[in-house]
Amino acid sequence: MSQDGLPPLRDVIHDHDLSAKRAFSQNFILDLNLTGRIARSAGPLDGATVVEIGPGPGGLTRGLLANGAGHVVAIEKDPRCLPALEQIAAHYPGRLTVILDDATEFDPARLPSGPKIIVGNLPYAVATNLLVGWLSSEPWPPWYECMTLMFQREVAERIVAVPGSKIYGRLSVLAQWRAKARILFHLPPQAFTPQPKVESSLVRFQPHAAPTPACSRRALETITGAAFGQRRKMLRSSLKQATPEPERLLLAAGIDPTARAEELTVAQFGHLACLWEAHVATSKGLLSPGPE
Repeated sequence: MSQDGLPPLRDVIHDHDLSAKRAFSQNFILDLNLTGRIARSAGPLDGATVVEIGPGPGGLTRGLLANGAGHVVAIEKDPRCLPALEQIAAHYPGRLTVILDDATEFDPARLPSGPKIIVGNLPYAVATNLLVGWLSSEPWPPWYECMTLMFQREVAERIVAVPGSKIYGRLSVLAQWRAKARILFHLPPQAFTPQPKVESSLVRFQPHAAPTPACSRRALETITGAAFGQRRKMLRSSLKQATPEPERLLLAAGIDPTARAEELTVAQFGHLACLWEAHVATSKGLLSPGPE
């Protein structure tokens, strides 16, 4: 038995035939000391409602409950994991609810009322889509208080990238406009079963109560989509995808028209989006946000 009185995770996986499946993008963390560390990194858990994404055999779930989470709502797509999670629910009566669903389609309106924390060793195949969805929540502030999430290290570094970096892009701008994002620590491939080919990183997001500048998310997406969609071009060229008068917009924002997307700060992108929204949104030929 482990310290929490439940079987070791390797035994759980063996007993329930829970070998990781590529179809579910599964990489399990079996070290309960490490899952406990991740749980503690999510912040004070005493009495908190935690929404866990992709619990798998329940290693992180056990860490969250052992560290004081009042109630864990675990959203799991793989039905094979239900017996293992039900065993944890029986060990922590009334503190674990398991929902069999796809997190990319789950409606947070189904969750209990009150403040919530999102935690998850995210399936890497859908991690960025999940994050963008949560950062795009409307109205804002969002339905969650904070998020502590595992990503591939490459994605984590894009999230926190600074202007001037080659990996600074639309995801960096959206994440930093809506939240304070920081990498807590990195994990080697050996921390997972099966081992991925890349390192991983745990990232914590603390939402800003009121993102500034106060443009709309749609406007910011439009401007960053155009700017980073042709990131090698000067903004006076790339922003033609959003407005027929890019130089006028840039000069009004105090930005050099010959600058490139990666040179602008999050605040400058927000200011551009505000001006676009106020003066250009009704112009003909506007396009939807493009790829980064």
